[in-house]
Amino acid sequence: MSPSTLLSRRDLAFLLYDWLDVPRLTERPRYAEHSRETFDAVLDLSARVAAEHFAPHNKAADAAEPTFDGQRVHTIPQVKAALDVFAQTGLLAAGMDESVGGMQLPHVVAAACFAWFQAANIGTSAYPFLTLGNANLLLTHGSAEQIDTWVRPMVEGRFFGTMCLSEPQAGSSLADITTRAEPQDDGTYRLVGTKMWISGGDHELAENIVHLVLARIPGGPPGVKGISLFIVPKVLLDADGAMGPRNDVVLVGLNHKMGYRGTTNTLLNFGEGAHQPYGRPGAVGYLVGEPHQGLAQMFHMMNEARIGVGAGATALGYTGYLKSLQYARQRPQGRPVADKDPSAPQVPIVAHADVRRMLLAQKSYVEGALALILYCGRLLDEEKTAPAEADRTRAHLLLDLLTPIAKSWPSQWCLAANDLAIQVHGGYGYTRDYDVEQHWRDNRLNPIHEGTHGIQALDLLGRKVTRQGGAGLALLLETIGATVARARKSEGEAAELAVQLGAALDRVGAVTRRLWGTGDPELALANASVYLEAVGHVVIAWMWLEQLLAVEAAGSPDGPEGDFLAGKRQAARYFFRYELPRTGPQFDLLSGLDRTILDMRETWF
Repeated sequence: MSPSTLLSRRDLAFLLYDWLDVPRLTERPRYAEHSRETFDAVLDLSARVAAEHFAPHNKAADAAEPTFDGQRVHTIPQVKAALDVFAQTGLLAAGMDESVGGMQLPHVVAAACFAWFQAANIGTSAYPFLTLGNANLLLTHGSAEQIDTWVRPMVEGRFFGTMCLSEPQAGSSLADITTRAEPQDDGTYRLVGTKMWISGGDHELAENIVHLVLARIPGGPPGVKGISLFIVPKVLLDADGAMGPRNDVVLVGLNHKMGYRGTTNTLLNFGEGAHQPYGRPGAVGYLVGEPHQGLAQMFHMMNEARIGVGAGATALGYTGYLKSLQYARQRPQGRPVADKDPSAPQVPIVAHADVRRMLLAQKSYVEGALALILYCGRLLDEEKTAPAEADRTRAHLLLDLLTPIAKSWPSQWCLAANDLAIQVHGGYGYTRDYDVEQHWRDNRLNPIHEGTHGIQALDLLGRKVTRQGGAGLALLLETIGATVARARKSEGEAAELAVQLGAALDRVGAVTRRLWGTGDPELALANASVYLEAVGHVVIAWMWLEQLLAVEAAGSPDGPEGDFLAGKRQAARYFFRYELPRTGPQFDLLSGLDRTILDMRETWF
């Protein structure tokens, strides 16, 4: 069987077992029923279902995006067929408690499983992706009744979920949302307002759609402190859980994006009166938790979704890399530089140095990003199951700081990998005959999904590194520093690279102190995106140093295994020699407290 062009099963095994030592988690009560054998079985199941049911209609769903006839949304039949198979596998609840129908797998394994579906078909996989985040939020913040009513059908694949935050006039500024929720005598609320950019907001792929909606209860505090969270289903349920009347949630129209075309993206009106549940207008909603806590609750889903967006970006970059690698091995063109004989046979383009450069760059981006995503999954497992409270607290703090990087770095650099994949294909890369142009279009949405780069940069520099007196940044520096110290003691190449990473790490701390030492937040944050990119590169260099240490521990076997490990070593070299040095000028710019952006006047454009 030829290797998959979705993801590398060998790379996943290396990351999960040789590096992260995931089987050790089975020593903990939550995962005691599992073993490496069960992990491998569910990974193999994910790879097979993704290849057989998701990948085959990826291009078809892109070409025949959903349509709205004024009454119903229409999608190609393969989308629902694939989602039905996915529901049957139980993978939606892979990481959830057994008590709600979950497999209780480690989160890091569940993330690896879902990456297969994101690589195979990001548009179709978006429906369970959103549903999973919705269900996890309600498992954390919902009542027992809400979990029984709404989460269990989502786990079974009968209901799908969404998140409804943004509004046309507010965009990412949630302080400016105006959707209101009027309390009713029976304890419910009636919602009135409009929500924009709602992925999965309307379709007929499931029996029901469970919207999680941010809205204001009249009389609440202004700004984000007055936001509450509500469950607003498309179809209301009777007392026995059967389908009841249609709720007053109306699809105004579909947004047509350049990528993720298989995912419906919607403008929704709540409470316009087109439907009158129980005899009057207003979308019936159910408060989640306490009033005015909606944004904090929604961040549970948003932070999960941010890492998930990074995972999707990684998966798209990874499959693009594997497809361009396959193409480069099969496409004959040109001859070696030293061969001047025009009658000599052409060579595969992988023989050309510049093509190898583009492939190696892709490899360094996508394998580094995948390591970061799985490391974040491992941190989540530590946060939830580590025996010592101190270890759980440290894992939460580190994961919190890494979240904007895990979202934004893959969204930028795995997109760059897709760009290179197109270039490797040459003229064919720009045609729809090959997959790589679609992967680029799909991935181009991820720098905007769940908060733009700029928003993630403000989150990292403006909140995460200063929170708790800088405890999160201190922990990151300490954790990377421990890897550097371990690598310096090694007798291999890792010791040499550790010196370079240690120097970059010192600059992260110095630059952060310099930026916040001015006492001028506007100046400190003016170049926050540069800070995000530079720190992100340092973090990925750390991921590569960790992988190199695992490679050195494995020795130098012969055959395919030796080739795999040699490829890892070469990708680590590439990242340290070609990529990490990018951070030097970036740190110089930040240290100089440059005012070019701040001093630019609107009238000068």
